[in-house]
Amino acid sequence: MQIIAMLFAIEEVNNSTDLLPGISLGYKIYDNCGSVARSAGVTLALANGNEIVSIPSKTSCTRAAYVQAIIGATSSPTAIAVAAVIGPFFYPSFLRTIPSDYYQSRALAHLVKYFGWTWVGAIRSSNDYGNNGMATFTETAQQLGICLEYSVSFFRTDPSDKIQEIIGIIKASTSRVIVAFLSRADLNVLLHEFLYHNLSGYQWIGSESWIFDSQTAEMDIHHILDGSIGLSIPKAHVTGLREFILDEKPLNSSNNGLFTEFWEALFNCKFRQSKSSADTQRECTGQEDVTGVQNSFIDMSLMPIFNNVYKGVYAVAHALHNILSCNKTCNKTVHFTTKEGDEVYFNENGDPAAKYEIINWQPRENGIVEFVTVGLYNPSLVQEKQLNLQNQSLIWVPVSVCNEKCPPGTHKVHQKGRPVCCYDCIRCAEGEISNITDSVTCVRCLPEFWSNERRDSCIKKEAVFLSYEEIMGALLTAASVFGAYMTIGVILIFFKYRKTPIVRANNSELSFLLLFSLILCFLCSLTFIGQPSDWSCMFRHVAFGITFVLCISCLLGKTIVVLMAFRATRPGSSVQKWFGQTQQRLCVTAFTLIQVVICIIWLTTSPPFPFKNFKEIKDKITLECALGSAVGFWAVLGYIGLLAILCFIFAFLARKLPDNFNEAKFITFSMLIFCAVWITFIPAYVSSPGKFSVAVEIFAILASSFGLLICIFIPKCYIILLKPEKNTKKHIMGKKAP
Repeated sequence: MQIIAMLFAIEEVNNSTDLLPGISLGYKIYDNCGSVARSAGVTLALANGNEIVSIPSKTSCTRAAYVQAIIGATSSPTAIAVAAVIGPFFYPSFLRTIPSDYYQSRALAHLVKYFGWTWVGAIRSSNDYGNNGMATFTETAQQLGICLEYSVSFFRTDPSDKIQEIIGIIKASTSRVIVAFLSRADLNVLLHEFLYHNLSGYQWIGSESWIFDSQTAEMDIHHILDGSIGLSIPKAHVTGLREFILDEKPLNSSNNGLFTEFWEALFNCKFRQSKSSADTQRECTGQEDVTGVQNSFIDMSLMPIFNNVYKGVYAVAHALHNILSCNKTCNKTVHFTTKEGDEVYFNENGDPAAKYEIINWQPRENGIVEFVTVGLYNPSLVQEKQLNLQNQSLIWVPVSVCNEKCPPGTHKVHQKGRPVCCYDCIRCAEGEISNITDSVTCVRCLPEFWSNERRDSCIKKEAVFLSYEEIMGALLTAASVFGAYMTIGVILIFFKYRKTPIVRANNSELSFLLLFSLILCFLCSLTFIGQPSDWSCMFRHVAFGITFVLCISCLLGKTIVVLMAFRATRPGSSVQKWFGQTQQRLCVTAFTLIQVVICIIWLTTSPPFPFKNFKEIKDKITLECALGSAVGFWAVLGYIGLLAILCFIFAFLARKLPDNFNEAKFITFSMLIFCAVWITFIPAYVSSPGKFSVAVEIFAILASSFGLLICIFIPKCYIILLKPEKNTKKHIMGKKAP
């Protein structure tokens, strides 16, 4: 039929008054029988004018060419062989009227990618068509993230063992999509065996050589290829070609021999049978009716192929017309429009503009397969618009991947020793997320955020601090308030019994000041509870430092008073006048002012400030008070410790004074508790995380405050309230019983 299309085009050109006027085109036709070697041989014959060309040929190939143009075969291997032979012999051009397989191979890769098939098998013809086409497909597929589980080659003359090997590979594979870059003849040989082995359930991706072939569809009696999808040359129409075929009669045709063979094949008859022939075929009359014949010879679904032959003849005619009509300067390019309105031209590689229809094999109720156009591929458009598909009308096997897609919250980890399409889905680590399917990596959340349970989004971290609402904060608050009320109770008792000997004997002024400072010590612990702010961070440390220094200063004053009182009882001693009420007040004020100065320097240079700790608890934000200057903090704490040690030393020296009620003993014991608490506080504070370090500091404040209150004042309250008979001057000043 391709020959008929060529003859039709030649006849149109010869009858044209505009194209090559006064010149008739001739032709010489050889059958290459699908053989590369025969194609090369007949090409040499056309080039040299020899009817028979031996290989190797001894005929000179230096004379002028016998023909000016060759219309090659439709298959790539034979066409490439023709181009290779005529290339050295002054034939500068090899032009195509069908797009290069390069574009088709890339289009097939993009088609596979479009449907998400990343794990595919491939079968190719073992010739230039299959090998070059599959090489381009493989290269493009790798760029698009598609992996080939296997890639096998086949030629129709291969032994049956090769076919069985291919079938075994397909059955053993896990991919459900097969890219078949095969010639129609090669596929038909394989299809026979596929039918025998019932190799169904696969999605076939076809090249243009077979995807639109009705004979292949008729052979597929078990519908193994149903749902196939592939590329085809766009539909075309050549006006007058069918009528030319049907009207031409073998008996009156100028191409009598050719049409005789065509007629005999079409109607299964013979012209001029020999009477001695044993052939029983009926005799052709030449008047048979062709209008109702259904035959592949007049199958107009192959019109795109006929159209390419038609355009090839016209390209040659236009080139000759340009050469013959030029003067000094000739137009070496061919660019024309057919009578159907198709624009024909060739790029720098000799290729026409590439455009493909996407065909889907869809079975109908009567068992016939219909070739349905479901889309278009046009590589001349921008990338995102090149492939245009109508998914709602497709039939296919939908899944073919080495692994299922990794859902959000996971990322792909390549399986060692396997293609890149084979991977494990690993859950993102804590604090990392992936919010897309098939993510390659996980992304770490910002410091103030943390990954949710599904690891697919970042959520704002919960801010944690020691609050009044939680149990630990409530207990510490209750202890602080209880201590303050307990101290107030002691103040009320001392105030009521302020004129009794036990209150007067222990320096009531310093006692009341000490009790007031203890109230402040209990209450200052409340500043450590709650969300840190600029003012609370500065106030809590300053309040703690000053109130405790005031407390220890009062104790230090009371201890010095006891020592001075003992010295004053000795004859001729004038110590008491040097440490009276005024000196006591100045002592407490001076010690406290030193701490105030330290705190002022700390606050003005590098004060404490609110701080968001992201590292302490990984999924939460710990709100803390940073110290600012660590030197300032430890200077405040060290000064309190220095006064406590001095107080302890003085109290220890006065512990054996001869009074029945020696307050130095209680001060000594209270200082032991105080120092023990704050010595153990340091390592506990440093090692405690987050809000627990604040709780440790509050506990140290409350423990030392309760220690001072209980050790110094509870024994006095016991005597005042429960042993009033001992609350006398005589008893207090008396000697101990031996």
